[in-house]
Amino acid sequence: GDPHWQRLLQQFAPTSAGLAIQATTDLHSLPIGPWAGLGVTAGWAAAALSTGGLLLRGRDA
Repeated sequence: GDPHWQRLLQQFAPTSAGLAIQATTDLHSLPIGPWAGLGVTAGWAAAALSTGGLLLRGRDA
């Protein structure tokens, strides 16, 4: 219910970050900017690939 926490969660959510990358107008109304959104999206992708690699290495030993 707290607006501060909602905005903070929107800034690190992959969906909001991905949509922010595509935005070209009303950038001030977005929870995160396009370049920061690209960084967040890349971070989520790197985390998913790292987790998958670790699980593959651990289970395929």
